[in-house]
Amino acid sequence: MQNDRRLFALLKPVKGWFSLTVLAGVLSGGTTIALAWLLTRVIDGVFLRQQTLAMVTPELVGILVIALLKALFTWFGRIFGKAMTTRIKTRLRGNILTHITKLGPQYVKGERSGELVHTLSDGLEKLDPWFSEYLPQLILSVVLPLLILVVVFPLDILSGVVFLLTAPLIPIFMMLIGQLADKRTQRQWKLLSRMSAHFLDVLQGLTTLKILGRSREQIESIRRITRAYQRATMSVLKIAFLSALVLELVGTISIAIIAVEVGLRLLYGKMAFQSALFILLLAPEYYQPLRELGARFHAGMSGVKAGDRLLDILETPLPIMPSADSTTVPDLTRAPVTFNRVHFQYAHSEAPAVEDISLTLTPGTITALVGASGAGKSTIASLLLGFLQPSSGQITVGGTSLAQIPPEKWRSVVAWVPQRPHLFYGTLRQNLILAKPNANPEAVDTAIRHSGLEGVIAELPGGLDTLLGEQGQGLSGGQAQRLAIARAILKNAPLLILDEFTANLDVHTEAELLDSLQRLQQHRTTLLIAHRLSTVRNANQVIILEQGRIVQSGKPHELLQQSGPFARMVRAYDREATS
Repeated sequence: MQNDRRLFALLKPVKGWFSLTVLAGVLSGGTTIALAWLLTRVIDGVFLRQQTLAMVTPELVGILVIALLKALFTWFGRIFGKAMTTRIKTRLRGNILTHITKLGPQYVKGERSGELVHTLSDGLEKLDPWFSEYLPQLILSVVLPLLILVVVFPLDILSGVVFLLTAPLIPIFMMLIGQLADKRTQRQWKLLSRMSAHFLDVLQGLTTLKILGRSREQIESIRRITRAYQRATMSVLKIAFLSALVLELVGTISIAIIAVEVGLRLLYGKMAFQSALFILLLAPEYYQPLRELGARFHAGMSGVKAGDRLLDILETPLPIMPSADSTTVPDLTRAPVTFNRVHFQYAHSEAPAVEDISLTLTPGTITALVGASGAGKSTIASLLLGFLQPSSGQITVGGTSLAQIPPEKWRSVVAWVPQRPHLFYGTLRQNLILAKPNANPEAVDTAIRHSGLEGVIAELPGGLDTLLGEQGQGLSGGQAQRLAIARAILKNAPLLILDEFTANLDVHTEAELLDSLQRLQQHRTTLLIAHRLSTVRNANQVIILEQGRIVQSGKPHELLQQSGPFARMVRAYDREATS
């Protein structure tokens, strides 16, 4: 019920369309009553009062007109319902994508891509029958029977009482069956999401699975998940067929009771023929809205489960962000970036990722972060990029708290070269100018030349307009990193973050990229997250991290003279290089 309330809130912006959908359904039900009344007049007049065709012509014309109106109202109801759901899905999809963007990459990393894609595609489509069919029918199942009761009670009180007493049987059975179907529908939705996520994971890792000889095992795994989903779906369908049988049976028995009591009174002359026939024609129409509600109930339940997941994403708390008119970004060519006793701990982690971090990025200098995997280097980079907010402590820029600077303004002055740059499906040119879409040709040429991308472009069949596949398919790791460096050069930001950008490259390629970075680092504040010690030789400051804490810091040549972690790392690296 709580989930239903959350979904009801989505109707507020489209309440006009929803009202029109319900109104069209009510008018369609009203025409059904009018059709039944005119039809009974024609039958009564022709068969009992011996009326001629000319005498019943007005009623026949009325039947034709009302039948056309009924078809028109039904068509309008579908059009209004589709317009309503289209607007709800468009607005909800936009809100969720915006919300995920604001949550940042840390949230996405904690989710399975396939499950998110499935939720945003199939999940949204599951809402369609809930809003366009089930919800309007929920109101019509109350309004239309009441409308028929208003018409029936003045004609025959006994039939009205029978209608009134038998109607609750259908909702009661529907609620009992609904409780049984709820958990099974939820399980079906979870299995479908799991299957979608697993299938995408297998597709993305197909090369690895082939190399390791495990592709057939994944086929069997997908087969098991598919069978589990098949069983869950059949379980839900069994309940759906059972509910349809029960609801039809209850409706048929109720109509039979009406037919018996009306027929007996008609036989003994206690009731007029036209009234008896009119009530008999209305009996199926009285129970029909309730039966249709039962038939659409299961589609509505699937929509509720999908909506539950969508709204959970939308209600995930956002990190505290400054207002749009907050402090502007200080001049990073003069303002230092300072971490003052910064502490951060991930939600599901027992130990802090970084603890009591205090460091300063001096303008125009290179600061290298060195440490083993899991020491907290990437967490510091995420904190500096604004993707994470410190649990305690403060990050300041020239004395101004980073929390007071809008993330969009802050990231506009930061260039980031990650370990694995993400390249989108599109041309090399499109991937390059992501850093600065309005860049002029001269700036693009400069970025290409200074990053060493000229040789890469010369080898490609389409040059700068060569189409790349997903994840940069068609470029080597070194070429992809050159493209990432070209992006950073094109952005021309005063703060540069290099996040283990040579971790997956050979020594020769690494040396070439370091030469390209010489120009990029000039007159910029650089945070270098180092995987190899060869990349920190030119750093002005080296900071050693262990288990989220700073254990040593200073100039490289000073640290080498001390018997600390940095000296041990360098000696170990030199032995490895000469062996």
